Amino acid sequence: MTKVLVVDDEISISSAVAYALRREGYTVETAGDGQEALERVESFDPDVMVLDVMMPKLSGYEVCRKLEDRQRPAILLLTVKDDIVDKVLGLELGADDYMTKPFDMREIIARVKALSRRSRIPETAGKQAPETHVIRIAGLTINLLNRTIHAEGKPLELTPKEFDLMALLARNPERVYSREALLEQVWDMDFAGGTRTVDIHVQRLRKKLGNQHEVIQTVYGIGYKSTEIPS
Repeated sequence: MTKVLVVDDEISISSAVAYALRREGYTVETAGDGQEALERVESFDPDVMVLDVMMPKLSGYEVCRKLEDRQRPAILLLTVKDDIVDKVLGLELGADDYMTKPFDMREIIARVKALSRRSRIPETAGKQAPETHVIRIAGLTINLLNRTIHAEGKPLELTPKEFDLMALLARNPERVYSREALLEQVWDMDFAGGTRTVDIHVQRLRKKLGNQHEVIQTVYGIGYKSTEIPS
């Protein structure tokens, strides 16, 4: 069962969101500030975190900074600000999606569903034949079953969306994906962040790939593709 952590210093908001998500079948816990959120991540190990930006002790941005990629749930930021700079900052710090307050409860449920689908290992994955869930490209070994990526034998610590993005590109080497297509297939819905979201995630992913960063190629004016790196 998918676990969701709702973090907001306004109890009325966290309680309402938690109630709505529980009605949808999610296991939900809440936290009232950023420090408590980090503690809940350790003890509860959520799949998705609905995280308010403006909070006491630690802001949502600071929570994103402090989370290690290996323990990072999919993150939906909640903010009262409608400034694209604030939204881009959240994405650069590892958030996967964001919504501006006030929000429609049906939309927040839809976005949590989209994030939870992308953060879970498919139940059928374990039934695949050996190696069918493993992709190898340009020194990378991508395991779709346990959602891990190794670069030249060393594990990479990726966020859920970084993994999804790399896995999609690697499944179809040399296929060019527009930014709009990547938004649709990786974010699973009409994402409010726009195509800048894709560019930010590609930048972060390339940095983590290190010597293998050239596996992701920019196709100018269109989008991105994966390719073998010439030796």
